[in-house]
Amino acid sequence: MKKINLAITGCMGRMGQQLIKSSKGNKNFKLVSLTENKIINKKIMGIRPNLNTENAFKKANVIIDFTVPTCTLEVLKIAKKLKKKVIIGTTGFTKREENIIKKYSKKIPILKAGNMSLGVNLLMYLTEIASKSLDSNFLSKVFEIHHKHKKDHPSGTALMLGKGIAVGKNKDFYRLMGKKYLNKKSFPYGKKINFNSLRKGSIIGKHKVSFSSGKEIVSLNHESFDRGLFAEGALTAARWIISKKPGLYSMRNVLNFK
Repeated sequence: MKKINLAITGCMGRMGQQLIKSSKGNKNFKLVSLTENKIINKKIMGIRPNLNTENAFKKANVIIDFTVPTCTLEVLKIAKKLKKKVIIGTTGFTKREENIIKKYSKKIPILKAGNMSLGVNLLMYLTEIASKSLDSNFLSKVFEIHHKHKKDHPSGTALMLGKGIAVGKNKDFYRLMGKKYLNKKSFPYGKKINFNSLRKGSIIGKHKVSFSSGKEIVSLNHESFDRGLFAEGALTAARWIISKKPGLYSMRNVLNFK
């Protein structure tokens, strides 16, 4: 199989560094471009990082982006012009930005996931099943913990899980979204989905979905120990999308969950 030419944005960030490390040991990829939002006066893996420009991405087959929403939209604008495929692991998008991504996906293949982990995507699938199976007496909430440097809250994964609850109930997620708490020791269930985010230490990620009827609680959990699993998931997604037509895909498509 011919190697896939890969571009990684945000190359100095935690995920950018992990993607570089993971791609180095993956025989399916050739790293051809690295970008950052500022000039970097050193080479990484023999490549000098560039700003996000057409020239930076012209040799790439797939761009993997774990940055911030403003950067992601900048990358998509260029990718659309160059007809490049994009993997988005960035989180924290507004509803308006989500709609912009959908518009770009009509022109180029885009795979977007708040979490690239197999386990987390299985958790979302199970969350949908649980939400659909449990009757309206069960209220739900989502709890997540991440390292102290993570800026957005709730996490992209927590929002994914919230959407899983909404899908199970056949309801619009944005109308079902409840309160968003930060660093609370405890938080309530509600008729809408409440979220609590804890930021501390160097924790990679913990997520918990809970359903309560007042008489019993059903909980689904996932914990990440190694950031490499997200990079490996993104690279798996990059291999998968190489043959796809324009559209907006998710890890569920890659994993073939129904």
